[in-house]
Amino acid sequence: MTTPPTPGPTATSGPPSRATAAPGAVSGSESRAVPGFLPGSGVVSASRAGAVSGPASRAAAGSVPASGSEAASGSAHAARAAGGPAWRADPYALALRAGRGPLFLRRPDGWLLPLDVERWCAGTDAADESVLARCHGAVLDIGCGPGRLVAALAGRGHRALGIDVTPAAVTRTARRGGTALCRSVFDPLPGERRWDTALLIDGNIGIGGDPAALLERTADLLAPGGRLVAEAAPVEVDERCEVRLDDGRGTLGAPFPWARVGLRALLGHAEAAGWRTVRSWTLAGRPFAELAPGPRRGAAAPAPAGAAP
Repeated sequence: MTTPPTPGPTATSGPPSRATAAPGAVSGSESRAVPGFLPGSGVVSASRAGAVSGPASRAAAGSVPASGSEAASGSAHAARAAGGPAWRADPYALALRAGRGPLFLRRPDGWLLPLDVERWCAGTDAADESVLARCHGAVLDIGCGPGRLVAALAGRGHRALGIDVTPAAVTRTARRGGTALCRSVFDPLPGERRWDTALLIDGNIGIGGDPAALLERTADLLAPGGRLVAEAAPVEVDERCEVRLDDGRGTLGAPFPWARVGLRALLGHAEAAGWRTVRSWTLAGRPFAELAPGPRRGAAAPAPAGAAP
């Protein structure tokens, strides 16, 4: 695979407003190239696979990875929020370009978690299909990695957008026919509060090392009646730790915060944050949950039946 160009210091305007950034809003000459998303927001489509624009330059300079594709690509927001040094996702980017590992998450105690780069870069499997079957409307894949789910959704007629902090992941998504944005989930995003389905697959519930904060942010992205489909760790665990990416050949990324939660812990965090479990299931050893957010903070409580207006 050709190495994507290193994005330069691109000048960008501010993020699109919620009023104009909804899925389906298009304008300008790029509307044909990027159907369903605002031009100028850093979105990369198949027709722009070599061009990473907008916030991509920030992500390239200060990004991090996930226990799925986003640990291998995504806690840049945490490094920036903590004021820490920039992190360059070299082991992850190289693995994506090669389409294979080895790639690991390494804890300070030396424990290694293998990351399944080959599966991320392949087509969808039966477990993935069980997720896709629960997607409706406009879909946001948080930590999309090389874009297998975004591309599959686009091929089935969904308006689907992937976000990932690693330019190599965004470029690979575009080459598969998907549309992606090089940005953290904690950055301003197109269509906030208008997404019908959000995905946190391949362990991406661990992004930022704080599942509660991630669930709160995801709730702010969903439209009324929206759903989150999240994948949990295949073992019962609930841990926060500092990890680094390790390619098994001596190349390490900088430390970043991560979380691993099993299904029971995921449902517990969701309940504590006001989410309702719609269903949960396990397929091919991969546990999933479909969740519905509770009422937003500040929303007016429904009036009792028969109350005067």
